[in-house]
Amino acid sequence: MTTIRHTDGIEVTLPDDRVVQADAAAPAGDVNVLSHAHGDHLYDEPPASMVCSELTAALAGVRRETAPEPATHPDVELLDAGHIPGSRATLVAGEDPATGETTRVLYTGDVSIRDRFYLEGFDPVPADVLIVEATYGTPEYVFRPQAELEAEIVDWFEDTADRPAICMGYSLGRAQEIQRLAARAGRSRLLVSDAIADLNAVIERHLDVRFGAERYDEATTLEAGDVLVLPSQTNHLAFVEQLQESAGALKAGFSGWAVESAFLYQGDYDETFVLSDHCDHTELVELVRGVDPEQVYVTHGSVDEFASYLTAETSYRAQSLQQNQTTLGDF
Repeated sequence: MTTIRHTDGIEVTLPDDRVVQADAAAPAGDVNVLSHAHGDHLYDEPPASMVCSELTAALAGVRRETAPEPATHPDVELLDAGHIPGSRATLVAGEDPATGETTRVLYTGDVSIRDRFYLEGFDPVPADVLIVEATYGTPEYVFRPQAELEAEIVDWFEDTADRPAICMGYSLGRAQEIQRLAARAGRSRLLVSDAIADLNAVIERHLDVRFGAERYDEATTLEAGDVLVLPSQTNHLAFVEQLQESAGALKAGFSGWAVESAFLYQGDYDETFVLSDHCDHTELVELVRGVDPEQVYVTHGSVDEFASYLTAETSYRAQSLQQNQTTLGDF
């Protein structure tokens, strides 16, 4: 039988008792998988090799002291997850030696089914068991079409070109998208923090994309037409407020959470925009239907809410996958 647990990361125990462990802080499975290089999915210390994309391994090397060697495994198929550069979903196949039956387990990691910028959206594949994230797992989180969201941001960059803009987004994924939109709007100069610049360089080496951004330092004076992209976690630091005041800059936040008006006030932003690297609620349901599993496990985000929605509103059997849960169905 095949069992699934959420312990340190996601564990899939195959019928021959081998453990495939994904996104663990201390990977110790027989097969170790890394879905992408965001900090909440990264290891503390990696094993010598991990099943992941070459780009994810390279990005992990920027964010951690040591990077694993990217590897493949015959029982594990990596699928483009459409989340951030290098992100992969994991399809694990385990054959029961007693019955000869094969169970296919799909772990999405963080995922988006929308094509955008230089990323292709996740294309659902059939599986018996689906382990899916639910960052935006409640029905109020529905995003407008991607082209409309991007056009709104470009228009804002164009309309406010007489002032500098300070833009806040995750340093890996969102920050690169903001840069592309600012460049599309023809802003005069694009500046980024050191952390974002280091990630830009890795992405540029692996993908056919160029950002054209300069590194920002304290000696730089922001001028009209400039766009400075900073990591979202720096939003409330004193230097950002001082820079905004001294340069007369507008400050904008970019996130799927911008669906809620509270995001504007909590971040003390002048403007906010919906820009997400995850599925919205409607897209999550579409993903589940595309996979058409016998069982859905929901992890990360609105886990109880999305599992309850699937149970009540669709034909799929679903439950939240809680950490250290011990009584799960076997397949």
